Amino acid sequence: MFKKILIANRGEIALRVIRTCREMGIQTVAVYSTADSESLHVKFADEAVCIGRPASVDSYLNVPNIMAAVEITNADAVHPGYGFLAENAKFAQICNENGIKFIGPTGDMINKMGDKITAKETMIKAGVPVVPGGEGLLKSLDHAKSEAKSIGYPVILKATAGGGGKGMRIVWEESELERAYDTAKVEAAASFKNDGIYMEKFVEEPRHIEIQVAGDQYGTVCHLSERDCSIQRRHQKLVEESPSPFMTDELRHAMGEAAKKAAGAIGYESVGTIEFLVDKHRNFYFMEMNTRIQVEHCVTEEVINFDLIKEQIKIAMGEKVSGADYYPQMHAIECRINAEDPYNDFRPSPGKITNLNIPGGHGVRVDSHVYAGYTIPPYYDSMIGKLITVARTRNEAIDTMYRALSEYVIEGIKTTIPFHLQLMQNEDFRSGNFNTKFMESFVMKK
Repeated sequence: MFKKILIANRGEIALRVIRTCREMGIQTVAVYSTADSESLHVKFADEAVCIGRPASVDSYLNVPNIMAAVEITNADAVHPGYGFLAENAKFAQICNENGIKFIGPTGDMINKMGDKITAKETMIKAGVPVVPGGEGLLKSLDHAKSEAKSIGYPVILKATAGGGGKGMRIVWEESELERAYDTAKVEAAASFKNDGIYMEKFVEEPRHIEIQVAGDQYGTVCHLSERDCSIQRRHQKLVEESPSPFMTDELRHAMGEAAKKAAGAIGYESVGTIEFLVDKHRNFYFMEMNTRIQVEHCVTEEVINFDLIKEQIKIAMGEKVSGADYYPQMHAIECRINAEDPYNDFRPSPGKITNLNIPGGHGVRVDSHVYAGYTIPPYYDSMIGKLITVARTRNEAIDTMYRALSEYVIEGIKTTIPFHLQLMQNEDFRSGNFNTKFMESFVMKK
């Protein structure tokens, strides 16, 4: 049993971890930058330590400062949340070398799935379907042209160390390849300090469907069903739901078994997510593994009544997972509430929240770290909260979401609430007729 956990993160996920720790009787330590001194995660933790200036590199990515906070507070474990250092193999290794339990997989497991080429090769060996594509990194533009000709257009270029759409370009014909190749390499180098890129066949009209998994140190892996994350903009998710309106019992079983194979192939220990692309014929292909808790984990929690953060901590303490797979009993939808202006190309809108009304009622959950009078800093991700609704059917969950969004008042800044209100009334969304290209044709109404 851990006595004290330091949360190496900020905002709503830090607050989410603190709440579960408190229920488990575990003391918590919050870390914060000077820009986050008034955040709720700082106020609700048992202890709080300032770790640096606002820039992430000076605070939430500053490993020496975080480890110093661990030492002075005598924490015996670190929860990385998501983002920042959550998938940093070196940080996980440093924690473990210093006798501090990293609540997540080992550095070796993170490395095996963090590099996209290595992950793809591992999946092929494990018998998990992968997107057709070239073998290894592209060595030159001529190599890229040769691979594209062999695979067949359209193709997609991806950064091997990438994520979040960085270093990613779709190429529809050879005349576009040179510019896309150069741009992808420059962006990959700038974002990840690694300009390695590879090529795959571009799957048209795809769904983005992920399977939640949990594995323990004894070799047992189970899946906790799927989440549909197809509503996204520039590869950033906006809405997630479970179960997927595109799912069938046969597809769920096949994807669940493939996800367990994927996690089992690296002896995965912790909770994690296997992400797949699913084409219009319901063929599915491994895309990547996220070796951490996901932003959208709340959706799964609501449809199976299961605390994933608690499970993550229990696995880190050496407990076994049940071994049984879990299936949705309800329908849940999550809208990411971002400090962005949806009428102005979703431009970030940091600033002071002058008035706030959080929705409630049956089937409504809000995970957020903000409050009236809180000033949203401009240095970090623009997400300020997650609104989740759960009901017996998808239509009921959508109706509850629309009602809850109508009650959600955030003044002083722009937010994505107007976008979500319009989405909940969109006929294609309500009918489940959408894929990852949905936002390319969605137009905000004034």
